[in-house]
Amino acid sequence: MITVVIASQLREDRLDYLTAMHASLTRQSAPWEAVIALDGASPDRLPSPLAQDPRVRTLALPRPVGAACARNLALTDVRTPYVNWADDDDQFTDDAMAVRLDVLESTGVGWCAGWSEDHHPDGTTTLWRCPAPPGRHEAGDVWTYWKSPADTIPVGPTTILARTDLVRAAPMGGLVQGEDYCSLAVTCLAPGVVLPVPVYRYRKHSGQMTAQHGHEQLESAAREHAWQYGRSLRAVLRTGTGAAA
Repeated sequence: MITVVIASQLREDRLDYLTAMHASLTRQSAPWEAVIALDGASPDRLPSPLAQDPRVRTLALPRPVGAACARNLALTDVRTPYVNWADDDDQFTDDAMAVRLDVLESTGVGWCAGWSEDHHPDGTTTLWRCPAPPGRHEAGDVWTYWKSPADTIPVGPTTILARTDLVRAAPMGGLVQGEDYCSLAVTCLAPGVVLPVPVYRYRKHSGQMTAQHGHEQLESAAREHAWQYGRSLRAVLRTGTGAAA
């Protein structure tokens, strides 16, 4: 029912994190498979638990292209009705797939999201409640909770489980960072539901992209692009004119 798309360069300092991500998938009760987009990395470096799991498939890209491009190319290999983006250093909560899949199947909405938890190096977690409130949201409404590019994004992109056709219509942008901000545009294409439960754990560590030197140099530009993208998409779909709404 669900494909999890993960981009990874199989860096040595992230292999254990990727193994932990896979372990979190094995604890899911809903049926799933995963496509690992190897961003210029050799399949030989894939940790053995993933390499030996028939539910895990790889897309080996001959050179590094960045997370946005790698994930978009991996969408071609998705063969299930629902898809979820994920990072190679994070994890899903144990009921993440089942609780969101139940909402999608029982209500017919196009996407279902939840809250997330920051996963700290000492093993503790801190709950993150997204600005978009719990409950049903009509197409485009989530974007109204992202008031300006500098504000907190309205929903965590990796908490969204969505229909595959919608994700293909609103894939990752081609940004070198903040690419997942663009995937929030899926909320402009169909109604969905935000659940007041954590479904994803965002690992905090020194090797994460947001902690790297120079990250802040492009952060405002990435946010501005994604914010304008979703805002314009919402306006076009709602008014047919492209006027800001």
